[in-house]
Amino acid sequence: MPLIGSSAEAIDLAEDRRRFENFLNGLGIPQPPGAGVTSVDEALKIAQLIGYPVLVRPSYVLGGRAMEIVHNASELVRYMKPAMELDTKHPVLIDKYLQGKEAEVDAIGDGESVLIPGIMEHIERAGVHSGDSMAVYPGVSLTESEVETIVDYAIRIGLALKIKGLMNIQFVIMPPAESETSGSKPSVYVLEVNPRASRTVPFLSKVTGVPMVKVATKVMLGKSLEEQGYSSGLWPKQ
Repeated sequence: MPLIGSSAEAIDLAEDRRRFENFLNGLGIPQPPGAGVTSVDEALKIAQLIGYPVLVRPSYVLGGRAMEIVHNASELVRYMKPAMELDTKHPVLIDKYLQGKEAEVDAIGDGESVLIPGIMEHIERAGVHSGDSMAVYPGVSLTESEVETIVDYAIRIGLALKIKGLMNIQFVIMPPAESETSGSKPSVYVLEVNPRASRTVPFLSKVTGVPMVKVATKVMLGKSLEEQGYSSGLWPKQ
C-alpha cells in the first residue's frame, strides 16, 4: 500500500531499537551507552557492562508505554521476563540512565531540508516521559552551543531518514565532567526519534507562529518547504 509522507523504511529504522542504534552510529551522533537485547541473559550482560541504573523500553510503542528505570539485576529480570514473553522478535533497548536535562524538537522535513520551528526544554529531570512532564519554549537554560548541536543533529537525522512531514526528537544534555576544563562542551545525546506528529505540535505551532500541521501536510502532498516560504534550520524565536 503506498504511503504519503515518510516511508515505511524510515519508520521502521527509527522504531526498531537495534536498527536505530546502528543508524545513529553511522551518522556519528551520540546516544546513551546501551544496546538492543532479545533475551534476559543479554539484558543482564549489557546492564552489567554499562552500569546501573538503566532505562529500559521496548520497540514500537507510543506514549512511553512500558518504559522503566531499573536499579539492579533483580528489577531487570522482573522487567525482561514478561517483555520477552510478549515479543521475542523486536529488541528491548537498555540504555545507561543519564540524569541530565532533557530537550526536544518538533521538525518538518521534505527530503531536502529540515525546518525546526523551536526547541523545547523539559522542566522535570530526564527520564520523566514527555507526556507526564512540562516543557517550555524557548528553553530557559539552553546554551548557544547546546542549541547549535541540537539543530545539527536534527537536520542530519531528518535528511538521513528522508523525512517527509513531521518528526519529533528527544535529547538529554549532560554537563561537562567535573574533571574536565571549564571550557569543555556539554554532551548532547539523542534519546529517540519519532517520524510522526507529537503531542507538542499544537503548542509549538501556537508559540512560534509556524502552522506545522498545515506545512507538513503540504510537504506530504509534494510541496517543498522552500515553495512554502521556509528554509532549512532553526526558525527565529518569536
